[in-house]
Amino acid sequence: MSLSSASFLIFLVSTVALYFLVPKKLQWMVLLAASYFYYLSYGVKIVGFLLTTTFTTYVGGLLLGELNSRRKIRVKQLGREASSEEKKAVSDRFTGNKKWVVAGILLINFGILAAIKYYNFAAENTNVLLGLFTDASFPKVNWLLPVGLSFYTFQSAGYVIDVYRAKYPPERNFFKFALFVSFFPQIIQGPISRFDQLAHQLYESHAFSFDRLKYGLQLMMWGFFKKLVVADRTAVIVSNVFGNYQKYSGAEIAFGVFMYCIQIYCDFSGGIDIIRGIAQILGIDMIENFQRPYFATSLSDFWRRWHISLGAWMRDYLFYPLSLSKPFGKLGKYARKKLKGNLGKILPVSLVTFIVFFTIGIWHGASWKYIAFGIWNGGIITFSVINAPVYEKALKRLHINPESTCWKLFQILRTTVLVFIGRYFTRGEDLMTALRMLKRTVLHFDLRNLAGNVLSLGLGAFDLLVILVCCTVILGIGYLKERGVHIRKTLEERNMLVQWLVLLAGLAVIAFLGIYREGYIASEFIYKQF
Repeated sequence: MSLSSASFLIFLVSTVALYFLVPKKLQWMVLLAASYFYYLSYGVKIVGFLLTTTFTTYVGGLLLGELNSRRKIRVKQLGREASSEEKKAVSDRFTGNKKWVVAGILLINFGILAAIKYYNFAAENTNVLLGLFTDASFPKVNWLLPVGLSFYTFQSAGYVIDVYRAKYPPERNFFKFALFVSFFPQIIQGPISRFDQLAHQLYESHAFSFDRLKYGLQLMMWGFFKKLVVADRTAVIVSNVFGNYQKYSGAEIAFGVFMYCIQIYCDFSGGIDIIRGIAQILGIDMIENFQRPYFATSLSDFWRRWHISLGAWMRDYLFYPLSLSKPFGKLGKYARKKLKGNLGKILPVSLVTFIVFFTIGIWHGASWKYIAFGIWNGGIITFSVINAPVYEKALKRLHINPESTCWKLFQILRTTVLVFIGRYFTRGEDLMTALRMLKRTVLHFDLRNLAGNVLSLGLGAFDLLVILVCCTVILGIGYLKERGVHIRKTLEERNMLVQWLVLLAGLAVIAFLGIYREGYIASEFIYKQF
């Protein structure tokens, strides 16, 4: 039941109506029932995986919460007379027990994720090595891949780690916790929410609000515009070019990759807009997952703006723990002693950054192309961090003002090119295909081929014009937001008639310009596969 399907819209209208009709204390139950109904639409068998994650992280949270409470009681019982060493010994004992609990819960859930998502990839590559010495091999397993597995696993794991850190007490109502894990708008493609940001909103009562309905519909409309009018239109060229790249010149391949850059942004951010719009109608404010990434001035800035919730998860639960761990602390001391200058100070952080982006790459899928994608991003960002002093000196010697508009535009263009190259890996069928396409782009780049054949890539002149106009609108609105203009507030200053006319005009654009075909089946969102 895709977010852009008619069946989902019927389901959504029914859910919203029931949500505001039932007594307010029952609203969260409506959301829980709706969430499981929605997830069941993708198959009955996959619900077992969702329940396993929910149950194990719920129990883990309770155990960790109990250990936190016992530690506080025991330290309090020691009294003021107890020395700091005695109190530390008690705390360390409870911390040790907590580590065993959190390790067990994470091992179960990430073990399920690893087995389902990565076993065949690991087995295939291990068999290649084994084939050099023996006939033995690991069998391929046809796993059932639950949709949203990576998203709800990471969200639940974040909850367990936060309770371990005593950031907040555990949720004791199993069914309420089940709603946090399964909340239907976000379970398929995020954002990856935090318990202390989302959960209380799910459990609170919400009165119907015409303003929230209006704002939610506006956000949903913007998402459908990006998905149905732009992303699904560019997908035609993307599929043709990536599916038959041998037929095309370097310029045509580059154009296809450029279209994919547009597609994946409009598809993913459009889906998030729809999700956030739905939640807003229900009285729930979800975190932003995009902040105009194509205005980024560096690759690290791009990742602070793209899939923000994943980046924040990696920062809080991987980057900081690794950076502050004893092994990296020792590495830092060794590096500062043995290496001169800036390198000794930043080597541990740079290495952790590389590990994080390697993990982000493999998070996207079990394939060498995703590993290459992670290495590409991590390698460039690490290189940039290490050489930051060199860049600063170069700017001073060349008398370049880093705050000038021209320099900012250069940075944006440079970042876009780096992101563009990375998209060869994420969309190519495999790593070798991506490298062949990249090679063909460089060695056989001829704009004359593109100019003569652009209308033979799958779309006519009208559709290309629609893409151009729509992208101009998206960039224009993005530019205004970068300048601090609040589009909604500006629209809100107009009278109610104008606001609803804008909404109806947007719906008309989606209805007339959305990509629909005979026997149309709503296309799934790209990030559903992750």
